[in-house]
Amino acid sequence: MEQTFELIAKTFMGLEPVLAKELTQLGANDVQIGRRMVSFTGDKEFMYRANFQLHTAIRILKPIKHFKARSADDVYEEVKKIDWTEYLGLDKTFAVDSVVFSEEFRHSKFVSYKVKDAIVDQFREQTGKRPNISVANPDIRLNMHVAEDQCTLSLDSSGESLHRRGYRQESVEAPLNEVLAAGMILMTGWQGDTDFIDPMCGSGTLLIEAALIARNMAPGLFRKEFAFEKWPDFDAELFDTIYNDDSEEREFKHHIYGYDVDIKAVNTARLNVRAAGLSNDITISEADFKDFQQPKEKAIMVTNPPYGERISTPDLLGTYKMIGERLKHQFQGNDAWVLSYREECFDQIGLKPSIKIPLFNGSLECEFRKYQMFDGKLKDFRFEGGVVKTEEEKRQMAEKHRFKKEREFKKRLSEQEENEEADIRSFKFHSLERKASKDFKGARDSKDGRKSREFKDFKDSRDFRDSKKKFNKGGQDFGRKNRKFNHEED
Repeated sequence: MEQTFELIAKTFMGLEPVLAKELTQLGANDVQIGRRMVSFTGDKEFMYRANFQLHTAIRILKPIKHFKARSADDVYEEVKKIDWTEYLGLDKTFAVDSVVFSEEFRHSKFVSYKVKDAIVDQFREQTGKRPNISVANPDIRLNMHVAEDQCTLSLDSSGESLHRRGYRQESVEAPLNEVLAAGMILMTGWQGDTDFIDPMCGSGTLLIEAALIARNMAPGLFRKEFAFEKWPDFDAELFDTIYNDDSEEREFKHHIYGYDVDIKAVNTARLNVRAAGLSNDITISEADFKDFQQPKEKAIMVTNPPYGERISTPDLLGTYKMIGERLKHQFQGNDAWVLSYREECFDQIGLKPSIKIPLFNGSLECEFRKYQMFDGKLKDFRFEGGVVKTEEEKRQMAEKHRFKKEREFKKRLSEQEENEEADIRSFKFHSLERKASKDFKGARDSKDGRKSREFKDFKDSRDFRDSKKKFNKGGQDFGRKNRKFNHEED
């Protein structure tokens, strides 16, 4: 019986409820929403699955100790009490990342140094030797979180941020974060039941994340590695079974369309789509939004236009006025979702949104607005049975009050408050009850399609990318995972 333990999934502000829903659907226990994080409990298998399958998590932490500290010496002493031989060996390198919100501890690097010193000194006193530090590529990653005198020291099971899926070959200026893109799509409730359109697709992030959601494909399929693969207790057979299990994937009967006026962005998006093996599901064309025409099939539109911040445009307000005009006249009977930053830009759209959800894009407090496009007047639409806000959307609208509590709308976060760093502040951790979980089923026999882990390294190589061979399964392009493919077949 596998032991269960506390876990923490970090995310961006505004995506906590979406992440909590993902975790619940995946089977997590004791799910609790905090600030830029969701805590839960699970066993080793679930920790692997959380890293591999969650669309809206930045990283998964495994706390190993909660304690109080009012000074640097307190931190040193508490960390030194841990038996570090359970997690580290002299042949392993490690690194410590710290996030600090405290009057006592003003510098996160100082806290990291105290943690490092405690670990190194314990090994030196017991063995006469010490493990080495590796900032770039450590074997073991530790995360220290300090909120006033409340400290949490965790193992980082993810390593590189989970938003780095592995399919992005090239990028454009100010690309949309993959986790944010997935969160936006999940907020709309779209699960692949209609066509999907992004008329300003940039490097194609929304398109690829939409395809992964529509097919229920794990976003971790494209990653080269996770940090937990270097842990002493790593179960390679268990993870291979999870990695190769495609039983939950589903057929996608509709299509995804992306457009951009910039041919460089179009080519970049096409390259990324091919790398993800999703060219059969996604079509990208060079086109200006001002020429957009009413789609023949039912569709949803999700887009992230320029804000005039990192990406400039000659006529920013005119662009948003054009968006409103196209939606009004060429998107009737469908829903459009727009993420933007400036209130004056939304004003130019000239349409009344049915829902407004605050979201952070980097340090910008943006809004994600839904526009329901229908003929005639609102009262007639409602009289005919039309629903402006679902119960879920009303709940999402209520979330916006959290954002306006202590500052004016549209105010930038300070550098210290960046989303990926300020995640667990002011959260009271629940007590953990040890639970027994069901035995994990035996690993699938390799002859039944087990994909060798070595292939993941191979598929990232230039030789493989340049081969441009196509897999037979599902007619997908060469970038798509193929669980029966191995080196000898190339």
